[in-house]
Amino acid sequence: MGQSPFLESVRQVLRTKHYSIQTEKAYLTWIKRFILYNNKRHPADMAEQEVSNFLSYLAVNRGVTSSTQNLALCAIVFMYKHMFDRKLTLLEGTVRAKAPTRVPVVLSNQEALCLIELLNPPYKLMFSMLYGAGLRKAELLRLRVKDIDFENQSIFVFRGKGKKDRVTMLPQSLVPELKDQIVRVSQIHQKDLAEGEGKTSLPSGLARKYPYAITDFKWQYVFPSRNRSKHPSDGYFCRHHLHWTALTKALREAVKTSGITKHVTAHTFRHTFATQLLKNGADIRTVQELLGHKDLKTTQIYTHVIGSHSSGTMSPIDRDKAAITKSWSIYQAPSKSE
Repeated sequence: MGQSPFLESVRQVLRTKHYSIQTEKAYLTWIKRFILYNNKRHPADMAEQEVSNFLSYLAVNRGVTSSTQNLALCAIVFMYKHMFDRKLTLLEGTVRAKAPTRVPVVLSNQEALCLIELLNPPYKLMFSMLYGAGLRKAELLRLRVKDIDFENQSIFVFRGKGKKDRVTMLPQSLVPELKDQIVRVSQIHQKDLAEGEGKTSLPSGLARKYPYAITDFKWQYVFPSRNRSKHPSDGYFCRHHLHWTALTKALREAVKTSGITKHVTAHTFRHTFATQLLKNGADIRTVQELLGHKDLKTTQIYTHVIGSHSSGTMSPIDRDKAAITKSWSIYQAPSKSE
């Protein structure tokens, strides 16, 4: 993929516009698949018909989900907009994958705390922050020292989903552990500086705008990787944040040990954060702001999760156990003594 001059030019545009490495990889993958599907024709020689055929193929022949199909479409739209200055209009007959209506899996408060207790440092603190602050996994990993405001008990989320900044709560109970973690980060940074390194991973635009920041302690990640590595776009050696697969592995082991049979991912803790707030009487717009949702409808899905529990509605089978027992005794056969 990296050998294609055209794909390399798309990569440069993505980096100029400060898209994340994950988005860059995904977009380039789908653009490559689109080109291969059309027998390696150059995208400049194709238009709406080829795009519609490709999307229909993904939905009908490959059976992809709606989110996967939308990702492929976003990649292709980006390519035509920024490489050829062309706006695509999908043809009427394009088959679109249907988005299923899903209710997110959530944990009870006890289940969430149980899983957190089974984790070792630094994962115990990391999942505590996912649950306690409603962070996304990527937002947690990208936290820098400067983003933690102990005085105002808040966490600044820089360029979250949709490149939106927001402020969320910092749980008071996590302050001592978080301060200890930052001390460990400082020790690692001092050691790196003594070895002639000390650089952190910064987006290219920020590195040019704030050249001093690359070795400044406040720009270091709160959860740094164990080893230094090469910056994916600028080529210098730096200390990146922990890789997301490390969180996944740690959580998988904790879930296995706990015996919890729910499908638990790192994002489950964010879902649980939202439902617990609503159960405890938090205003839904406050929850929307803390989660960083653009549309209130996205937040309202959690009202379906808590369902009847929020209104005190009781199942008829639980309403009067005594009456159920009494009714059943009427139908029991008389004993032999009678």
